[in-house]
Amino acid sequence: MKARDSYLKLVEWSEEDQCYVGSVPGWLSACCHGDDEEQVYHQLCHIVDEWIEIYQQDGKQLPPATAGKKFSGKFQLRAGSDLHQTLAIRALQSGDSLNSFCVKLLNAAVGAGKPTG
Repeated sequence: MKARDSYLKLVEWSEEDQCYVGSVPGWLSACCHGDDEEQVYHQLCHIVDEWIEIYQQDGKQLPPATAGKKFSGKFQLRAGSDLHQTLAIRALQSGDSLNSFCVKLLNAAVGAGKPTG
């Protein structure tokens, strides 16, 4: 396994730039782009390799790994009492539990598809 395999690498279409853009969430923002998704991915891998080498040469600790991370499906959110009240009322109005209502809102906001909660 190569060191770069420890990092989640994203290649996404950018409507604004009209091309594919590569990034490493939590470490490298948009750092390469192009018209061919596969070429952008290979370019991104090369960039990650270069940054790993730079960190190692400088004796710096690499950022925490992001690839292969497992998620429980739970997280705690501190929303403030006013927002909590508003969300609870809206959930009641829609006939959903607060959890289901918030999951639907979050899915809609990030375009994640069907709610799972």
